[in-house]
Amino acid sequence: MPSAGQGQVQGSLLWSYLGHGARELDPTSTTPSRHPLNPAFMEYQSRVFGDVRVMVRDCPSWDLLDSDWASVRSVLEQADIVVIKYSVNDKIAFQQVRNGYAPRLRPLLRHWGMPVILVAVGARLNDEGPPCTCPLCASDWSSCVPHGEGLQLSRDLGATYLELPSLNNFFVGRYFGSVLEYFMIQCLKQKAKERPDKRRGHRFNEPRPPHLDQPARLPPVRVEESSFSQDLQWLLERGVQFADVVFYAGDSGKELGWAHAAVLCAISPYFRQLLVGRQAWERPMSRCACRERDGPHSLLSTWDGGLDDLPRPDGHLPGPLSRLVVKDPLLCLCLWETLMFLYRGAWEWEYLEEAIAEKLKNPLAVAQLMERIPRLSYVMWVSVFMLRRFAGCLVSGSVLPAHRAVLVSRCDVMAAMFSGKYAEARSRVVPIHGVSSDTFLAFLEYLYTDTCCPASVLQAMAVLVCAEMYQVKRLQHLCEVCVCAYLQSMPSRELASTSISVIRLLRRAKCHNADQLYVWLLHFIANNYLIFSHKPDFLELSEEEREQVERLRWPSRGYLQELSEYQQRRRQLRKSRCSIM
Repeated sequence: MPSAGQGQVQGSLLWSYLGHGARELDPTSTTPSRHPLNPAFMEYQSRVFGDVRVMVRDCPSWDLLDSDWASVRSVLEQADIVVIKYSVNDKIAFQQVRNGYAPRLRPLLRHWGMPVILVAVGARLNDEGPPCTCPLCASDWSSCVPHGEGLQLSRDLGATYLELPSLNNFFVGRYFGSVLEYFMIQCLKQKAKERPDKRRGHRFNEPRPPHLDQPARLPPVRVEESSFSQDLQWLLERGVQFADVVFYAGDSGKELGWAHAAVLCAISPYFRQLLVGRQAWERPMSRCACRERDGPHSLLSTWDGGLDDLPRPDGHLPGPLSRLVVKDPLLCLCLWETLMFLYRGAWEWEYLEEAIAEKLKNPLAVAQLMERIPRLSYVMWVSVFMLRRFAGCLVSGSVLPAHRAVLVSRCDVMAAMFSGKYAEARSRVVPIHGVSSDTFLAFLEYLYTDTCCPASVLQAMAVLVCAEMYQVKRLQHLCEVCVCAYLQSMPSRELASTSISVIRLLRRAKCHNADQLYVWLLHFIANNYLIFSHKPDFLELSEEEREQVERLRWPSRGYLQELSEYQQRRRQLRKSRCSIM
């Protein structure tokens, strides 16, 4: 605790507090001990609270600090508590402290964060009442340091301010001693926290418990990127044989292109009302733009007698054909770009605007057409099964409606099944064997929406088997992720009592080429070895699988052996302690 003061009287403040316990570092020396870095500091030590040693570095005069400020700073940096004292009757020395040393001390004290005590020592000559106006008293008043100036200096330094009229035992012990002891206790608590934690009664011969490593990280299950937009783009470009909507120009009657009612109706209520409205089914009739200027038929209209059964190419099953007349000349010019935007769905609006601008070469025309397109596409794929006039799938006695165009674009196996010379290509009802209706419905939902959310591990495995049957790899990977997520979310107690056999899930994953799930389940069994090794189906693992699980098991055999030896030594130590007692 370095201390700086002015005069011989104030230099004895800390010595007065420590009392008879204060001793020089070298009692046999005839001169006081000096600090090796800065001889301006006198050093002595004492004990407080019975067994706490205190080292004091005291500077009796402020003038001595000017000899080497760098060494003064090094002494202050090693301190825990700083005590600054001055005489209230020496205003010149106080001004020297406030104007000369305080600006240099302030940033250091704030940076180190050590507690500071500012002590004003001495009694003012005119403290009993208001200052006198006579010349003699005024001179006495001007030579004293007022209470307000000392308080302001303490605020600047962030210090605790004390005033001691004298250095007797009452003031030093009652006021200064209580504040100093409070900061001592705080410093001791802080040092106790920074020391390494020492256990009570710890003995070096006590055995240490073995270290248990963390289980190995489970291998990741990777999912392919979605091809939903690319599949629908392929359907628009190459799925002509499954098209059931044809567009004609309103002025010339020229055929503009083909499309698919299932896609158009799923994209937009505009096409849904136009193609599958009640009037369109019961009594096809032409709609005039002047009667429904703001309605859905201001851009398109159905042809009179527009629903016909026409023969299809490649021997495809004949079906109803919807004919739409495009009334807007700008839409006629950019129908292909508009349909591409509607089918892909993932196109940025800016890309569509650039494509139309490149084709029209007229900013005004581009703006007019871009205002009309939102009426065609303000809802994207909100419905799954809307039209019930296409081929249905017979699954477990239930008929699930679906659309050949969507199935062909999303599944290569069904594309071959509906496009070749198979019976399914000419039948409206296609039987599905070996799959339940709920599982196949989840499979169809993925084909339509590109998402999969099985409700349980068993349903996820059933959909995985169906996906493997129809070679839909991304759906298979999504099901693998679902199985892993469900098993990993189970706590250990539920995992031990569940009726789901993870070993049988492993067998099914290997049987249906779910390689990522197979590897993940092996690691999962190894990480929960103590749970699965006690189950009867653990014996169903092959010899190769059991070797891999034993190699990856957690906790390892070595740890269990070390744990057994540790517990045995603890028991022996307890017995020996009891015999000694």
